[in-house]
Formats: sequence, C-alpha cells, structure tokens
Amino acid sequence: MYIKSIHFENYRNLKNAVFIPYNGINVICGDNAQGKTNLIECIWLLTGGRSFRGSKDSELIAFDSQSANIKAEFYAGGRDQTIEISIRGNHRTAVLNDVPKNYMSQIIGVFCAVIFSPHHLTLIKNGPEERRNFIDGALCQIKPSYAARLTKYRRVLNERNALLKDIPRHRELEDTLDIWDEKLAYEGALIARERISYTAQLSQSAIPYYQGISGGKEQLSLAYRSGCDADFSMSPEEIKQHLLQKLRERHNDDIDCGYTVSGVHRDDLTVKINERDAKSFGSQGQQRSAVLALKLAEAAVLGQAKDETPVILLDDVLSELDASRQEYLLQKLPSRQVFITCCESSVNAENMIYLKKGKILPSKES
Repeated sequence: MYIKSIHFENYRNLKNAVFIPYNGINVICGDNAQGKTNLIECIWLLTGGRSFRGSKDSELIAFDSQSANIKAEFYAGGRDQTIEISIRGNHRTAVLNDVPKNYMSQIIGVFCAVIFSPHHLTLIKNGPEERRNFIDGALCQIKPSYAARLTKYRRVLNERNALLKDIPRHRELEDTLDIWDEKLAYEGALIARERISYTAQLSQSAIPYYQGISGGKEQLSLAYRSGCDADFSMSPEEIKQHLLQKLRERHNDDIDCGYTVSGVHRDDLTVKINERDAKSFGSQGQQRSAVLALKLAEAAVLGQAKDETPVILLDDVLSELDASRQEYLLQKLPSRQVFITCCESSVNAENMIYLKKGKILPSKES
C-alpha cells in the first residue's frame, strides 16, 4: 500500500500543490511551523479518521478560505484507487473511486496508515481511556464492522446510565435493569474478546521492536486488564457470563453513582518496562520508546490482517532519539512507504523533502 500522489488545496498553511512522494522512506525536513505536521495530518485524513491532533474540521481550512480539498491516488488491494475529501465548516465528505460516500466511516479500512506524534505520548501518560482508544482505533482499521460494534455498546451503555439516574425517583424501574445488563454484557463480551486477541498479537511485535529500540537493555510487556477477569482462553459466551455477574453484583453501586461502574468501558491495557508500570516508573525516553514500539507493532498487525503494509506516519520522532536509535528505526522500515518529519537536515536519509512556509521545495537551498 502506498500513495502515488496527493493534491491539497486550502489545507491549513500548505500551499496548493501536488505532492508525489517516494515509495520508500520520505524524510520531511524544515524549521518549526513550516507545515510538516500539517502534511502528515493531511495524509492521515485519507484513513477516514479525524485529525490526530484533536483539531476541529473547520481548523483544517486555510485562513480566508471557505473550504479545503484533498485528493489522493494510491495503490491498495491490488489496484490503483482514489480518495477525495472535501472539508467545509465542521463537515467532511468523501468520494472513493468516484463513488460519493454518506459518512467518513465508509472509507475506513480502504487506505490504511499508522500515525505516531508527540501527542501519542498520552497513550502512556494518561488514563485507561487513551489506551482503550488506541486498541479500538487499531481494530477499526482491521475490521471496519468493529466501529459499529463500539457504537452499539455505547448506545446501550447510555441507555443503562439514563435508567440508573431515573431509578432513585422511580424504584419500580429497577426491575428492568436486568434487561440492560444482558444487552450490555452481550455487546461487551464481543468487544472484550476482540481486544484481548488484538493485545496478544500486538505483544508479539511490540516486544522485539522495543528490544531493538532500547538496544536489548530493557524488556517491554503488555497485558489486557479486564474488570471481569476475562482472558484469552474464554469464549465470548464465557466472557458475557463474567460481565453479567459483575454487573449484577454492583447494581447498588451503579444506582448510587448514577452510572455503570464496571464493564469493558473501564478496561485497560497495561504497559510495563522491566516489570514496572511504564506510566508511574518509566522515564521520558522509555515512555517514548514504548509508544513507538506500540505504533510499529500496530502497523505490523495491520499489515498481516490486510496482507499489505500500511503507510507509516512518524511526526517529530527522530529529535528524541540518538544516532543508533535513529539508524535502527530507519533500518526497520524498509519495503514500505514511510513519512518522517524532522527539524534536523543532518538525518542520514536518501529521500529528503523540504518544507518552507507551507511550500514543498526541491532542495534545502531553494
């Protein structure tokens, strides 16, 4: 899978242009605030996801413009394909291979990419929600139907939480709680099974990646932590029964709190370095290396599922790595298309692209 060309118009500070990248590693170099991250973000939007920086769609449009447009030609699924994305206000529309799509979710899984940026350090630093979102986002690219499963679970959860808020005023409603327990446990079991399976696959790639990044000095370990003690050996039905039991045990707690205190919406991915929690005990460098290993492993698992390698987007990753780790990273990413941004032009790479004031330049001197 690789991009053949990408045309952007009125996108942030990027000057309107057609960018034809190399099939291998593309190092995008320039000073701060020149548009490097904007270019990476522009490519990421082709996956159907939102900005990895948390920006609103309206913020992606250049000043003094009413809309922005992106059009890419790429190779995937054994053939040439196209995606066109139009952004107007806080709304995006997409056209895939000349066929308009009603929702951006309908293009998820066609063009696949994995993104790392300094923002993703929150994967380690923040709470469980960040790590659940990481797993869920990765699974949505592998199985677009998983997104619908998540939506259904959240809908059931919201309905159950609304009921919990009403019960103190209408105690007769408590009898209907078992119905929502069944629905939530059923949907939750399917999600938990997918997450547990994915974590096992992720570990197989992330552990050797981290060993390489750390020079073999440290050991990474991952585990899916379920509130109902679900594990890889359980079937969805067995997980459902565990979830159901936990929900029923905590009816009083749920009613007192007014929300569901247990379930897959509270599970976590534990990340440890040398058997110690990376969030609490990992250094800045260890946390960065762990997230990078997770992202590279995400790409490996996605590549196995799709039977083709996804595009890898690495924003500002080299600045925190010494020369040996930079070399390891560049050597581990052959035979795939990679976009790496950096401020230093001293990086030892063959394919360099320079950005200045949003304009792509043919050379550093231009």
